[in-house]
Amino acid sequence: MAWRKQHLRNVIASTFVLCLLALIVMSARASDPQTYTVAIDETGDKALDTALGDASQLQSLKDKAPVGPFALITRAKNDYDRVQTVLQSFGYYQATVNITVDGTPVNDTSLADKLDAVPSGQAVEAKIAIDKGPLFRLRRIEVHGDLPADVNALDKLGLKPGQPAVASDILAAGTRLLTALEEDGYALAKVDPPVATEDAPALSIDIVFNASAGRRATVGAISFNGLHDVNEDFVRRRLLLEPGQLYQPSKIDAARQDLLTLGVFSGVTVKGADAIMPDGSLPIAFDFQERPRHAIGITGAYSTDLGVTAKVTWSDRNLFGNAEQLNLSAAGTGLGGTATTGLGYNVTGQFIKPDFPRRGTSFEFNAGALKQSLQAYDQTAFTAGPSLHRKFGPLWTGSIGITGEREHILQEHVGSNFTLVSLPLTANYDSTGLTDPTQDPTHGVRAAFIATPTESLGHRSSSFVILQVSGSTYLDIGDWIFGAKPGRSMLALRGLVGSVQGASQFELPPDQRFYAGGSSTIRGFKYQSVGPLFPDRVPMGGTAIDAATIEYRQRFFENFGAAVFVDAGQVSANDLPFSGTLRIGTGFGLRYYTPVGPVRLDLALPVNRPPGGDKFEFYIGLGQAF
Repeated sequence: MAWRKQHLRNVIASTFVLCLLALIVMSARASDPQTYTVAIDETGDKALDTALGDASQLQSLKDKAPVGPFALITRAKNDYDRVQTVLQSFGYYQATVNITVDGTPVNDTSLADKLDAVPSGQAVEAKIAIDKGPLFRLRRIEVHGDLPADVNALDKLGLKPGQPAVASDILAAGTRLLTALEEDGYALAKVDPPVATEDAPALSIDIVFNASAGRRATVGAISFNGLHDVNEDFVRRRLLLEPGQLYQPSKIDAARQDLLTLGVFSGVTVKGADAIMPDGSLPIAFDFQERPRHAIGITGAYSTDLGVTAKVTWSDRNLFGNAEQLNLSAAGTGLGGTATTGLGYNVTGQFIKPDFPRRGTSFEFNAGALKQSLQAYDQTAFTAGPSLHRKFGPLWTGSIGITGEREHILQEHVGSNFTLVSLPLTANYDSTGLTDPTQDPTHGVRAAFIATPTESLGHRSSSFVILQVSGSTYLDIGDWIFGAKPGRSMLALRGLVGSVQGASQFELPPDQRFYAGGSSTIRGFKYQSVGPLFPDRVPMGGTAIDAATIEYRQRFFENFGAAVFVDAGQVSANDLPFSGTLRIGTGFGLRYYTPVGPVRLDLALPVNRPPGGDKFEFYIGLGQAF
């Protein structure tokens, strides 16, 4: 009897263990991610296909969030409504959608067992079949509500009967109407979301907008919050708004953005009051977030021709409370470069006072001490001088200044002292929309026009004018050619033309002559090595230059990229660009994109290397070459 009881207990225990093991195995199998592929029917409309792919969780979460068979079915079922919503937003209100997984409709109760039997690691196909059906179009478009008699609301909407009933177009029309009312001074105007009525037999949609303009308003009292180190009087003088002018959001935002350009604020927000005052004015409040007053930066670069460069900068962004800047920098140069013969330094100081002598014009004073030992010459120089910079519009800036320089230059074992007085005149055009030179431009044009009349006193007195024109442009060819996302595939072009008038080659101080070679002109040739040479192959410098670059940039994944490029140019001693010996360099590079700009690594080879020239050049720096 005791034996039977013991045997029964053993059977029960064994059965329990087997069941537990079975549950564990089943649980492990059910929790295995089910790999799958996604196929979405193309509709013939590229924008619609993109929107469908973005809306589908089957597509967007396929690699980011692997799931088991049961969760996969749920994900596929959820895509029904998401896909239908996209189709309706494009005007297809009678579209049909069928979703299958491994050839079985997602609503089929046998699908779960079928997926559970799929061998581990084997992918199944999730397919979204789409029949768009007929395209619905707009029929009646009406605006109801309290609107001024002089406002043609239908024109402001920008919608026309007969156009496709695309939801984004309809919503944008309501935004356009609201913006038009606000820009006309109706600061508290309202436009409700549109009411759409479907007429299925007629394949049409009727739209009604309900709007209210309210009272017209002017700018009222302007208050400032958050100012600590920046003087309020200065900000008020700078502000592009005055009480009493028509309340227009575009001008208010332009004033906000203008204050941000001072460089002392990390953020500026503006908000109007909730109610218009009895006198018809609407008070406005600006809230400021000031940047830290002081900043320290450390940067470095390396190239095989110029070696290692290390630079430290210190800045005071608000020296006297009126956004004055004091920028100090010290750089060590010339460690290990093939175009250098010793260590050097570059120490600079810069003071900037905005809105002097009037708004839109800034005063600058620059001073520096420079020592460089180059293959072309050794130089020790001190420079100083003031300049005025003015913004002539959103794209154009200009400057005029006067600079004095005292220098000693040793070239070909001959030392000379020079005293230079110059009057640099510049005009700059920039439509890239970037203010930080380390950022990666993806569109627009940059151009600079520089004329520098100079009087040279000392060893060889002469008067001359240095003329330079340079520019670069950036073309986003990814969407145009490959259908890629904006900013991923770029074609960048740059060019430079310069000439010296009024002095011959050897009447010019060596540092005032033109040289080419290096990352700023022709990569693959060491710094200053392109142009006329002395018999011992030391760069002589010329009186004319031209250079051009074509570079293709491609981004990969989130932070990586690559580039291929061709540089070409020449320097001559006859004052005429496009003469002399043409040198061509080509190469490729890698990019790693950071919040402060891309880290650049370029390898360049000379196509027609001169005798004694380097076989290759390697460059490491922050920011693109141009």
